[in-house]
Amino acid sequence: MPRTTLRRLNGLDDTPARLAGSTLVLIDYQNTYTTGVMELDGWQPALDAAAELLARARREGTKVIHVINDGGEGTPYDIRAEIGRIHPRVAPADGEPVVVKQTPNAFAGTDLDRHVDAAGHSDLVIAGFMTHMCVAFTAQGAFLRGNRPTVVADACATRALPVLDTELAAEQVHSAALATITDLYGVVVPTQKSLT
Repeated sequence: MPRTTLRRLNGLDDTPARLAGSTLVLIDYQNTYTTGVMELDGWQPALDAAAELLARARREGTKVIHVINDGGEGTPYDIRAEIGRIHPRVAPADGEPVVVKQTPNAFAGTDLDRHVDAAGHSDLVIAGFMTHMCVAFTAQGAFLRGNRPTVVADACATRALPVLDTELAAEQVHSAALATITDLYGVVVPTQKSLT
């Protein structure tokens, strides 16, 4: 018997957002995740997909918002240092706002809501690092405020995590986070090429 989701049980739309009619939110594509203690499994192909997604969005005139996490001076998330900066492959262009956050939900304690509302679209396309943390919680935050998020799976990455007496591989953590989003908070598409 096919499984259902809370989205379907609640009659929510499962149609992916269209890139041209959405706002693109790029989350935490920081150097933090490309080297050292926080290096993510699969960050390079995810970053490649994000760069393609960003290029498409710019060609189509889609509003782009960048989000970056600031953990403070001397941390792997120090936005004043090279380690915490947005990777140059997806660096903001002139006029693209950068929202600085300090919690996984990019809407919490920031002005992301103001930028999203100013863009004028209820549909958001979300991609970023880490799938199980800031991507999932921002998708949840978007859903709870009435937006309709679509998460681009191949433009997201995460890392292996310990749980109880074992460790979940990064791909398991990634898939579980996407399943949580799919169950209620948004639509998940496999690749940035899946977006029309």
